[in-house]
Amino acid sequence: MLDEFFLRALVAGVGLALTTGPLGCFIIWRRMAYFGDTISHSALLGVALSLLFQLNLTIAVFAVAATVSILLLFLQRRQALSADALLGILSHATLAIGLVMVAFMSWVRIDLIAFLFGDILAVSWTDIALIWGGGIVVLAAIAWLWRPLLASTVNPDIAEAEGLRPELARLCFMLLMAVVIAIAMKIVGIMLITSLLIIPAATARRFALTPETMAVFASLIGAVAVVGGLFGSLRYDTPSGPSIVVAALILFVISLLPFAQRGHSRGGQQEGQGS
Repeated sequence: MLDEFFLRALVAGVGLALTTGPLGCFIIWRRMAYFGDTISHSALLGVALSLLFQLNLTIAVFAVAATVSILLLFLQRRQALSADALLGILSHATLAIGLVMVAFMSWVRIDLIAFLFGDILAVSWTDIALIWGGGIVVLAAIAWLWRPLLASTVNPDIAEAEGLRPELARLCFMLLMAVVIAIAMKIVGIMLITSLLIIPAATARRFALTPETMAVFASLIGAVAVVGGLFGSLRYDTPSGPSIVVAALILFVISLLPFAQRGHSRGGQQEGQGS
């Protein structure tokens, strides 16, 4: 019989995996992995601000991640630097500022390891309600934005000509990323969020024939990785968050083996230019 804390971890992890699957597919198609790192690194600044001003942690992390996303769009339009240079600056700057702020708050005792690598075994039923509630909202938004997001991924100019407003779709996608990172931080941590977004989607790409099936496969593969990682963590007494990522990596490696069937999703064949 499994303990209640372990069951809570399973429910929370599966809920998160179902949400990150479709988002991860668009990250793969748009070549936005570095953007995911930037937004996740900014989460620590949100943690520092929540402690300094006694704000709700999830709201503070979302606010900072959303602000960084909007700032990135603004700076890209100025065309002062390339996208990867801007991402590098924002990623390391927000992470460093967050760490410095935490260091100055000597009156606060904080477990940085928990924020950096997560602690899924400590989730409460309130956290689970937030994860599943937020996940449903994110998935509903992706379903609503699916056509403009996919069209702008394949060809932004054609999407613009068809009146699909690719820039608005891109902004909405970035904000959805901010929501997911805010609710995922407690589970897999700041340093591992991007892994959970990218690895299941990259694995699903090996089997899927259409963008829609790739999104579904990515969610299912992520859920399998969560279950496998948690049971592996229980069996071998390893950290739960990294164990989930290792399980996802094992599934990806298996997908590379010769007997694995390869799929070619249309979205994956015609990737956009990315962030």
